[in-house]
Amino acid sequence: MDKVKEIFKSLALWLGIALMIILAFNFFNSNQVRTPVEPFSVFVQQVEKGEVKKVLIQGQKVVGVTKDGKSFETYLPPGYNEVINKLTKKGVEIEVKPEEGSPWYITVLVSWLPMIFLILLWLSMMRQMSAGSSKALSFAKSRAKIFIDNKPKVTFKDVAGIDEVKEEVAEIVDFLKNPKKYQQLGGRIPKGVLLAGAPGTGKTLLAKAIAGEANVPFLSVSGSEFVEMFVGVGASRVRDLFEQAKKHAPCIVFIDEIDAVGRKRGVGVSGGHDEREQTLNQLLVEMDGFESSDGIIVIAATNRPDILDPALLRPGRFDRQIFVPLPDVRGRLEILKIHTRNKPLAEDVDLEVIARSTPGFSGADLANIVNEAALIAARKNHGKITMEDFEEAKDKVTMGIERKSMVLSEQEKITTAYHEAGHTLVAKLLPNADKVHKVTIIPRGKALGLTQQLPEEDKYTYTKEYLLDRIAVLFGGRVAEEIALGTISTGAGNDIERATEIARKMVAEWGMSEKIGPIAVKIKEQFGEPVEVVSEELRRLIDKEVKRILNEAYQRTKELLSQNRDKLENLARALLERETLTGEEIDKAINGELSKSDSEPPKPGSRGGNEERKEMGGFGFNPQLEA
Repeated sequence: MDKVKEIFKSLALWLGIALMIILAFNFFNSNQVRTPVEPFSVFVQQVEKGEVKKVLIQGQKVVGVTKDGKSFETYLPPGYNEVINKLTKKGVEIEVKPEEGSPWYITVLVSWLPMIFLILLWLSMMRQMSAGSSKALSFAKSRAKIFIDNKPKVTFKDVAGIDEVKEEVAEIVDFLKNPKKYQQLGGRIPKGVLLAGAPGTGKTLLAKAIAGEANVPFLSVSGSEFVEMFVGVGASRVRDLFEQAKKHAPCIVFIDEIDAVGRKRGVGVSGGHDEREQTLNQLLVEMDGFESSDGIIVIAATNRPDILDPALLRPGRFDRQIFVPLPDVRGRLEILKIHTRNKPLAEDVDLEVIARSTPGFSGADLANIVNEAALIAARKNHGKITMEDFEEAKDKVTMGIERKSMVLSEQEKITTAYHEAGHTLVAKLLPNADKVHKVTIIPRGKALGLTQQLPEEDKYTYTKEYLLDRIAVLFGGRVAEEIALGTISTGAGNDIERATEIARKMVAEWGMSEKIGPIAVKIKEQFGEPVEVVSEELRRLIDKEVKRILNEAYQRTKELLSQNRDKLENLARALLERETLTGEEIDKAINGELSKSDSEPPKPGSRGGNEERKEMGGFGFNPQLEA
């Protein structure tokens, strides 16, 4: 289709040129001074009266001049020759010339223009076909972006929070700078390095930092750019990629999201001959084909290493698999320092506090918070970014924006206050629950009321006691509504769903049920995904254990809130007055010590409520948001 369009464009161009030439000829001809043409009868009368001085006869055309100097032009009728006798009798000077043909340029135009036009059109079509042929050949070329003179400016100074990973890849940088040091001792640098980790942890940034530190060419390509609908194109692009790499060696080849092309073979619905598998086969051959002395190092990134083909992960291809973890509190502090080093900060900004209050955040999440804080500070016309801006940005990222325009009835507001007070009070009373950071009944994002919990330190494993207390906290809102209002609402729907998910994982995956024992039911893979393989008897037993855990947690929460009914009332009353309470205000509110002067009054027009909210990232990631 593109070729046809190009041909039609060329045809239209040459037709336009020919039309312009013809118009130009007509224009010049029209500008010539022409003698007025007289009727033949008038010419005869002038001859008979003796007014004509001389004439020029060219075929049927007669051009003459009268005795008073006026020019005229006329045409003789076919076969009429008597006018010659009349002119002779009157003594008129007669000049006869042969009939005039067409101008030379008209002859050339008529004779040669069509041929010239056809030749130019043919040349244009051949040029288009040649261009289309080169495009067709480039279709199978690699789409990799090559950075040679404009190498990545990122270095290890721009990467924080993953110090152990930087130490691991520093050896690669040293090899690229001093390859002879390793070759003299017979050492072989890894051919490939696989960076695996959650999204936003800095895998791509780390690859750029390696290239920047080593000061070598950097070839970057995405795994999805290999796969096309035409069979063989992906394999051809892989071959071309490594041919380019050999030309620029020593260099780094970075393949982002390699799981798009490196999935396990034999699990697709199209058998073993589809385009993706051919591309993977070619990648395996290329990685096994070049020698380590070539100086080509392949770095790949993925957040799904479990679905990659085993042949891709064997020694000799991706020799090293480096897990890029989420940063700990010290790592988050260093990341915040990097993202704020070029931004004006107010004196009250404490990055360490922000780092402690953002467990489970990736580097990308922290960069987003810093950017949101800068936008908020600009919107409020602050000269510098304040701690208040950071707190608002953190709440916006973790809980969503405030929905100040939503107005609910007084009864719904009371229901929300008791629901969030139940979550908060249970979390404060249980020994293993995470610390409550903030509670609000102002709608944010998809939620109409939220309780935010943040652990005092990063957690990497979870005990059975912690999980049971977490289920109790999830039931706190539902139980508080039942105790204080004598009814229940739909707002606890998401709480029940998440509590059930935790209880099922405790029984079926983590072996925390005495009756079931250490059994994991997800033990078989089908199409690369785990599926449940369990008997009907075991399934019924699992359901029974899950129900027992949930019921016991519910009764435990009910007893806890019933025994502390006065604290529940104090906390709900404070929420109705303030709408948002911080950690210190929560402690005062529980004991009935929070006065109106201790915190700012509620914002006019703000309303609370309750609706279900899914936790961001699923269980096991913080911050924990209870709706």
